[in-house]
Amino acid sequence: MTHHPANADRAAPRPFGRLLTAMVTPFAADGSLDLDGAARLAAHLVEEQGNDALVVNGTTGESPTTTDAEKERLVRAVVEAVGDRAKVVAGVGTNDTRHTIELAGAAEKAGAHGLLVVTPYYNKPPQAGLIRHFTAVADATALPVMLYDIPHRSGVPIATETMLRLAEHERIVAVKDAKGDLVASSSVTGRTELAYYSGEDALTLPALAVGAVGLVGTSTHLTGALTKQMIEAYERGAAGEALALHRRLLPLFTGIFRTQGTILVKAALAARGLPAGPVRPPLVDATADEITQLRADCAAAGLELP
Repeated sequence: MTHHPANADRAAPRPFGRLLTAMVTPFAADGSLDLDGAARLAAHLVEEQGNDALVVNGTTGESPTTTDAEKERLVRAVVEAVGDRAKVVAGVGTNDTRHTIELAGAAEKAGAHGLLVVTPYYNKPPQAGLIRHFTAVADATALPVMLYDIPHRSGVPIATETMLRLAEHERIVAVKDAKGDLVASSSVTGRTELAYYSGEDALTLPALAVGAVGLVGTSTHLTGALTKQMIEAYERGAAGEALALHRRLLPLFTGIFRTQGTILVKAALAARGLPAGPVRPPLVDATADEITQLRADCAAAGLELP
């Protein structure tokens, strides 16, 4: 087992870099896992879109409909493809603590550099349950953990006081923040060493202003290079340049979510000749009208789609 020193990761202001994309999972035409396509897409996202890290097996990667074995194979394929030049963060969150720990162990053995752990969804645990869940997962491996706070999907927010408690764990180092509450985010970034990553593409710039260090994005399958320029511009004090890039990219930051984000990302990748394939049920592939609107959103952001 490769040991990843947690303290070294915690000391880093950006344990996973500035730009991460929550990568879609390419499937073959028959719906089976396309590992060669995953490797090629991962290379594109790192080499052409400037990603410092990739999240695999997140919701954007259709984790609800991939098996545990498929998840492990996907981590291995992406680590083999890009693990020497980008970090690979494995989504392992479920609403069952025992299952999440099993997935975390499998991801660690497959070579992942970190874990993304979403708030348990649907069963709506109290805050004490969240502390127990996240702590148990962080205790179970040597990998650094990014919490995923997305109450509009999970049903439960991670409260500020809970974040402060969890930040005391040496391996809980980061947060994917999709709560949309910049006051709460500002409070936590000012009181802990947690590295906050915006979990909403369109809120990246305002999140940076209250202490975030980057983005875990979806539109960044297409906007990655320019989004990274925006983050770097803000960090060097070029606020006007960062704002101009934010405004330019806003049509796609938001447009990629006109329907479920995975659906439109896969449509865009297919139009560009990149690996994607169909979505798995209960998702459905983009309609002709949705693709027409997607092209308009891309054009508005200055990124033409064939």
